[in-house]
Amino acid sequence: MQCLEMTTKRKIIGRLVPCRCFRGEEEIISVLDYSHCSLQQVPKEVFNFERTLEELYLDANQIEELPKQLFNCQALRKLSIPDNDLSNLPTTIASLVNLKELDISKNGVQEFPENIKCCKCLTIIEASVNPISK
Repeated sequence: MQCLEMTTKRKIIGRLVPCRCFRGEEEIISVLDYSHCSLQQVPKEVFNFERTLEELYLDANQIEELPKQLFNCQALRKLSIPDNDLSNLPTTIASLVNLKELDISKNGVQEFPENIKCCKCLTIIEASVNPISK
């Protein structure tokens, strides 16, 4: 995939031993970047790394909604989805308890769900260029 950049903690080992399946090890992916890929939805491959994913970049695509399964990514610290076609943030965003940074700028988001306050680690929200009324 041309649009996918993966950063792994075991990048060098991964080059030397391309298949870890014989050793029973889980591939550790902490950053995925799907920016500028003309995507209409979050790629399903993201969910293969829901236990280890810390940063997800979906900048400048045509994503209209965030799937429920995305909110199972409990290790997620940064979610970047600017310049997409989102009209709302689902209430399930509250399950991202480790989220520190959220960028939803340049979308069509009109309000934040009330329970976003459950994201206790959230310190940076970039929400410019949205028709936010609440």
